[in-house]
Amino acid sequence: MFTRNIVDNVLNNRIRLIPLSIIIIQPGQEQKAVNKVKRKARAFLQEMVANISPAFIRLTGWVLLRLFNGFFWSIQIHKGQLEMVKKAATEQNVPMVFLPVHKSHIDYLLITLILFCHNIKAPHIAAGNNLSIPVLSTLIRKLGGFFIRRKMEETATGKKDILYRSLLHAVKEMLIQQQFLEIYLEGTRSRSGKPSVPRAGMLSIVVDTMCNGSISDVLVVPVGISYDRIIEGNYNSEQLGKPKKNESWWGIACGVFRMMRKNYGCVRVDFNQPFSLKEYLDTQRSRHIPPPVSLEHTLMPTIISCYLYSMLCVAHDISFVSFPAAANKSSAIMSTHIVACLLLYRHRQGVVLSKLVEDFFNMKEEILSRDFDLGFSGNSEDVVMRALHLLGNCVNVTGSANRNGEFTIAPSQTVPALFELNFYSNGLFHVFISDAIIGTLSQMVVESDSDHQSGAPSTLLLSQERLIRKAAGLSHFLINEVAVAPPCQTIYQVFHDAVTRLIQYGVLYVAEEDQEELSPSPTEEPWPKKFPEPLSWRSDEEDEDSDFGEEQRDRYLKVSVSTEHQEFFVFLQQLLSPVLEAYSGAAIFIHSLSQPMAESDYTQGLFRYLLTRTERGVAAYGESATHYLVKNTVRTFKELGVLKERRENKVTTLELSGTFLPQANRNKLLQYILGFALL
Repeated sequence: MFTRNIVDNVLNNRIRLIPLSIIIIQPGQEQKAVNKVKRKARAFLQEMVANISPAFIRLTGWVLLRLFNGFFWSIQIHKGQLEMVKKAATEQNVPMVFLPVHKSHIDYLLITLILFCHNIKAPHIAAGNNLSIPVLSTLIRKLGGFFIRRKMEETATGKKDILYRSLLHAVKEMLIQQQFLEIYLEGTRSRSGKPSVPRAGMLSIVVDTMCNGSISDVLVVPVGISYDRIIEGNYNSEQLGKPKKNESWWGIACGVFRMMRKNYGCVRVDFNQPFSLKEYLDTQRSRHIPPPVSLEHTLMPTIISCYLYSMLCVAHDISFVSFPAAANKSSAIMSTHIVACLLLYRHRQGVVLSKLVEDFFNMKEEILSRDFDLGFSGNSEDVVMRALHLLGNCVNVTGSANRNGEFTIAPSQTVPALFELNFYSNGLFHVFISDAIIGTLSQMVVESDSDHQSGAPSTLLLSQERLIRKAAGLSHFLINEVAVAPPCQTIYQVFHDAVTRLIQYGVLYVAEEDQEELSPSPTEEPWPKKFPEPLSWRSDEEDEDSDFGEEQRDRYLKVSVSTEHQEFFVFLQQLLSPVLEAYSGAAIFIHSLSQPMAESDYTQGLFRYLLTRTERGVAAYGESATHYLVKNTVRTFKELGVLKERRENKVTTLELSGTFLPQANRNKLLQYILGFALL
């Protein structure tokens, strides 16, 4: 009955709003044409609306619990988090929207099962229509799933499908009827282990529904999900550029059979505190934030003129980028993430077990000190051994000739193994990203200054303001890779905290004896005042009590030369190195773009180029050739104004922009990227 009500309401409210110009009507056939559109609309809506069956969810839950016991060691949830969600759902008479990260097809089932088992209303789940398989689609709809197109493709006539877009407002009807929603902003499962760039389509309908007064408010609940090992095994075929296989009954059967033969470790699901979408938007509007400056406007002067300081606007617009970042922040760090990260970026040539366990323990403490949670417990050596078992053929374990007879562990150097290890290692990327950027730039500035000054690197001074400004520029350049700053912080605050943290660790230290001699005079304008107001990069909300106010003088830092600290510096730099190597490779490849080329052909050509560099041993980091990174470099170069796109006859073509037609400017782009790289 509920499904029928939604379908009828949408048909009655939306069909009459569709312009009749999109319908070819013969004279005297108006009613017949309208009825035809209604039949078509009803067929669309049958897919767009779930038909939740509590009895079927209960039966499916009983089956899933037995299946999960077979291939997961445990599914970890926090009872207090669920009580908090349940209390909010009970006390506040408004709809609730869950925003999970998306790493596996199991995500859909896990959240529904957990909520249902704790007497929280099952949400309606927005799923891609690639899962709309006969019979299976009926079962999914009974579990709360409804299907929408993955892309709002055009009609056969080349026009936008206005009818389909209009019917998406079935979501509005669900919210008006106080239903819960589960929306995956990334749109698809992450193939990289990092959150993908969010797509605001479905959530924008939620915001519009609230803003036009149809509902008073919405509670938003970011959900973090972490796996020791995803049930899909890996996404290597897609990272190697192969087309994604369509879902089918045969594929599902093979997947279930494969799962039953393996163990996938632990799963951790974390629910964030529900927050009011209305209050969030009101707060953002009250900050009077200027419109964000485009990547091209921000970084082009830096690249072309080789000017050292990026003139950044780092203010956050009212966007949805922060929502997946919040869910990712709440995602627990798993043992496989740490082991994969250590093997790739600290012990790439191999390490004995005792040293790996020691570094595992130290990194675990580092993660906890940054207010991230762990999805494991127990003796470090036992946890490391379990993680190595789960990583399987991605690691090579050999006997050692040393006195203690310890095992030596090294990452496999095959391309698929590097891609898979990189996927799990990226579970830590957001934890260390701000420190990694500061560490990379500290070394770069020291090396740059040592070319122009005499003396050992340990005697060279770093201006903290200069360091943070360059860090802001690099973070903006990598905006498609990771969101560095949460919505409640500015870029300046994030990197100031990172510098402070590295000082506390002793990796950087304040050169106090040189402060008076080298600090700018009181009459000199502070850095933020040297640039126009629209390009201000500190928050307008910083008052006289803030640690980041204008009264703070620049301070000068030195880099520790102790072996331990230098090892940590190298680790931080190597975290970023695969990404920077991919971008530098892309900057080299644009020299081959002599004429307009279809974007798909260009992307495939760039991927083959990076993969060939890896296979021939030219690339220092084989994981720099993943198809995910290739697509991100293309997106970034378009936003930066390096590539210009044109769409004709449903085909997107790319060509060099006028600015980068001269080879000299293409070389400057390459030098800009290589300036950050540790290759």
